[in-house]
Amino acid sequence: MATKKQSYISAELEWAEQRLTEWRAYIDNNPINGLKDRIEWKPTAKGGTMPMVIASQESQIKSLRDTMKEYLALLEVVDRLREKEEQKAEARGSQEINGKMKQFS
Repeated sequence: MATKKQSYISAELEWAEQRLTEWRAYIDNNPINGLKDRIEWKPTAKGGTMPMVIASQESQIKSLRDTMKEYLALLEVVDRLREKEEQKAEARGSQEINGKMKQFS
C-alpha cells in the first residue's frame, strides 16, 4: 500500500522560530558591558567554603558570541524553510483545472 510522505517543514519551522525567540531574549538580557564573573561558594575538604569563579566574563562573552552565530545560522535555515512553505502553497494554489472539471464549474 502506498503511503503519503508527510512533510514536517511547518513543525520544524515553528520549533526553530521558538528557539530564535529564546536565543534573542537571552542575548538581549545579557549585554556584554554588564557581565561580571559569576562566583559561587564551594565547600572545601576541611568543611569550610571558598569563592570560586564559575563563569568568567570572557567565557560568558564567548558564549554570547557563539549564541549570536548560532542565531544567525538558524535564521538562514528558517528563511529557507519559509521559502519552501511558500513554494508549496503557491504550487497548490496554481494548479490548472482539467477539461472535465471545467465543465462542472
